[in-house]
Amino acid sequence: MALLLAALFVEAGFVLLVAPWTSFWDRNYFMDAVPQVRGLLTSNYFRGAISGLGVIDICAGIAELVAIFANRGQRTAASRTFISQPAPD
Repeated sequence: MALLLAALFVEAGFVLLVAPWTSFWDRNYFMDAVPQVRGLLTSNYFRGAISGLGVIDICAGIAELVAIFANRGQRTAASRTFISQPAPD
C-alpha cells in the first residue's frame, strides 16, 4: 500500500511539474467559465508555483520510497538476527 502511495506522489508531481507549461493548461475549463482568472492562470509566477508544488510532491514520493526500502532493510536484518539467536533457557 505504501508503494502505491509513493507512486501516486511521484506521478502527480510530474503532472504538476509539466502541465502548467503545456498548451493543455491554456485551454482549460476555468479560463472559459471565469474569464477573470485567466490573468492569474496564465501568469508565469502562478505556473512556477504549481510546478514548485510538483517538485515538492516528487520529493515526498521519493522520501516515501526511501523510507519503504530503509524499513525493508531493517526488517530483513532484524529477522536474520532473530533467527540466529539461541532460544532462551
